[in-house]
Amino acid sequence: MILIAESINVMSKTLGPAMKERDPKPIQEMAKTQVEAGADYLDINIGPARRQGDEMMEWVVNTVQEVTDLPLSLDTTNPVAMEAGLKVCRSKALINSISLQPDRLEAELPLVSKYNADMIGLLWGIDGMPRDANERCMHTVDIVYRANEAGIPNENIWIDPIASPVSVEINQVKACPEFMSMLGDIAPGCKSTVGLSNISNGAPAHLRGHLNRTYMIMLMRYGLYSAIVDVFDTELVSIAKGQMPEIIDLVYRVMDGERPDLSSLSKKEVEYVKTVRVLTGDSLYSDSWLEI
Repeated sequence: MILIAESINVMSKTLGPAMKERDPKPIQEMAKTQVEAGADYLDINIGPARRQGDEMMEWVVNTVQEVTDLPLSLDTTNPVAMEAGLKVCRSKALINSISLQPDRLEAELPLVSKYNADMIGLLWGIDGMPRDANERCMHTVDIVYRANEAGIPNENIWIDPIASPVSVEINQVKACPEFMSMLGDIAPGCKSTVGLSNISNGAPAHLRGHLNRTYMIMLMRYGLYSAIVDVFDTELVSIAKGQMPEIIDLVYRVMDGERPDLSSLSKKEVEYVKTVRVLTGDSLYSDSWLEI
């Protein structure tokens, strides 16, 4: 599975000031350590960047490309800044992301074609967050149609169904796997991705990895192509690279309704079983779900 490393972000207490002050060292160190950790893409997120965003994006892209040849995912809501980054990308870029908001479609679909980029189609509709799997399907049809009209083939479109925190709404958590099971039929040739850390927003820091890793496995069952992740989670990287097949199989069996005897499992296996139950709605979420 393709891993898009999420840590080059203007919201970082270290990298944000470095971007604004044009200090390359922290940014390049982060890029190199993410490459070493197993990243396949590096996401560069400069946020809205309303003031001089084009200069910042160009500088950050060039700064990162001085130390790695990995392809880049460019993340900003400023289309001028987005184009500035696309102009200097040495490899095929990934635009992260284009939603169904009319201004985003009109400003950024032409950039996908102009720079032969890939794009993440974020299933955020005119009215906001999709309510269920069916509405995600409708949004997929809409965004793929608009992209095809702009000359963008399905193979260049990565669909993001939008993961939301398990601590907020379990029906939204359940909707993403359901949608993923239908994506291949709805949009043949399209790839898929997900902002994985969203699932654990609001959870205590020491528990977030359990949710992220387990949800990734659940989505992998339905052909998840890529994920935007904390690449420093070594266990998550191992799973994504196919190195923990016994855990993957266990998660799939629990998804199918199997209720293994917890006393016969290792501590790690128990943690995955309990986390699947929370993410499928079989157990209520609480910050103590692993202890119950």
